[in-house]
Amino acid sequence: MEIKKVTIIGLGALGILFGNHLSKRLPNGDLRIIADEKRIQKYKNDHVYCNGEKCNFHYVIPEESCEPADLLLFTVKYEGLHDAIQAVKNHVDENTIILSALNGITSEAIIGHTFGREHILYSVAQGMDAVKVGNKLTYDHMGMLCFGDQKPGIISERVKRVAAFFEKMDFPYQIDTNMDKRQWGKFMLNVGVNQTVAVYKSNYGEVQREGEARETMIAAMREVIALSEYEGINLTEADLNYWLSVLATLSPEGKPSMAQDLEARRYSEVPLFAGAVLEMGEKYQVPTPVNQKLFDTIKAIESTY
Repeated sequence: MEIKKVTIIGLGALGILFGNHLSKRLPNGDLRIIADEKRIQKYKNDHVYCNGEKCNFHYVIPEESCEPADLLLFTVKYEGLHDAIQAVKNHVDENTIILSALNGITSEAIIGHTFGREHILYSVAQGMDAVKVGNKLTYDHMGMLCFGDQKPGIISERVKRVAAFFEKMDFPYQIDTNMDKRQWGKFMLNVGVNQTVAVYKSNYGEVQREGEARETMIAAMREVIALSEYEGINLTEADLNYWLSVLATLSPEGKPSMAQDLEARRYSEVPLFAGAVLEMGEKYQVPTPVNQKLFDTIKAIESTY
């Protein structure tokens, strides 16, 4: 069954990045962006821009009846996930494949609880250096979506369908047959990079070069490696080095979403990162002092809002 209808929920950095790419390659109306009426009016009045180009998006409200999506992409922030799940219900039927590009390691289970785990392919967005300011997104590297089945070692027909669609769309992707490890690796990177850049009020360049910030980042990542053993994931220094090599490809002037959130005086996703690390550290009696310090610092910044 060929993928033709695509729906995106969440028009943040990834939603704009993916949406802009697909909108140029799909027939008008086959890509739907879900948003409420107020947001749609704002998007239409102010427009949405990607690398200086005005995006041509087809918007639908959650209540609108429509043909279900063959592929549904979640690109919301974690705090908006539960509302997003309610908003996409008209777009899901028994054949819909769902990919979540959210940070953290829990969104697939949450989405699957409503729609069924059989709809979910596990995925990780990596290698993009997009920065969103207001209604304008800029990036140097689009990165890619890595995806696969939850069960390791297999490539299902659903994975093959998505891969065939991405090939047709010239959409950068990679199939991974060990998505648990891939997700934990990205989680490790986020714990290090997102929080460190936010605390040091800097950019990727700050943690790409030797210095205190990079040392803090790597120390935070090593705390995740220690915890991964208790979860049966068993990340290693080789995994750390792989994700540091991904980091090295990003534009030094770019910055992760957490740093952008704190600059804009928005509450961050620190519960997904240091918060999750501290919770697991307490569960397994594993010391996590670096993440404790990052958590406390970010919470202190947010307390000034």
